Amino acid sequence: MFTSSRYAYLALRLGLAAVFLWFGIDKMFHPSYWLNAWVPQGVQSVLAHFNVSGTQFSYLNGIFEILVGLSLVTGVFMKVFSALAIIFLLSVLIFVGISEVTVRDFAMIGGFLAVMLWPNGGRF
Repeated sequence: MFTSSRYAYLALRLGLAAVFLWFGIDKMFHPSYWLNAWVPQGVQSVLAHFNVSGTQFSYLNGIFEILVGLSLVTGVFMKVFSALAIIFLLSVLIFVGISEVTVRDFAMIGGFLAVMLWPNGGRF
């Protein structure tokens, strides 16, 4: 079996992209599930003050996640979207809390940090 930093970087990017694309697309089809299962009432109350409905918030999250996934697949603005994804995941941990489900976000944060810090953007 062969090893290569280039293929490792590609696998990392595509793995992270798959998760973000899956969740982002699912939010487009099932916004009420994501809202009821994952958005705390306090956040929904704050959104109401800005005239943003919970469904709109779910769609906005979905659009953001799809953009992150597409960025990782295409290689366009990867470092920017990786930084934004880290901020997004940290905010999920802060507002939703750490559980057996959200603990996966630590691994994704590490993956996005690797994408941001990878030398030469994976080109050798």
